[in-house]
Amino acid sequence: MAIYLLTFIVCLTISSFMVVALVLTRRTSRYRTDPEQLLSLIDSALACTLSENEWNAVIGYPIRHDPYLESLRRRCQAIMDNHGQPWLVERNGRLFSTQGMSELEAIRVHLNARLTLRRSNAT
Repeated sequence: MAIYLLTFIVCLTISSFMVVALVLTRRTSRYRTDPEQLLSLIDSALACTLSENEWNAVIGYPIRHDPYLESLRRRCQAIMDNHGQPWLVERNGRLFSTQGMSELEAIRVHLNARLTLRRSNAT
């Protein structure tokens, strides 16, 4: 009976330490979209090499660390809502209508200009 209690206490102690260690070291994973990723996504959409899933993976996730990027993400989401044609991707490879592509091009030019300005100010 003594060996049983000793084994039970040792196992309980080890299990308790493992649970405490896992709880204390666990962190929530964070995904941070940076401007270069957003620019690359828009470039892929304009080149008609983007799937609807890739688009939704980035645009469907809120950007909380940068209000400017969040506003661009919302504009891109509105473009998808208004000008998206995901049912035609398999046939002609375009995720957006012509008007949607022109709006995406305007967002791309604006984001690229902002990135260029930021890089020139950093040096």
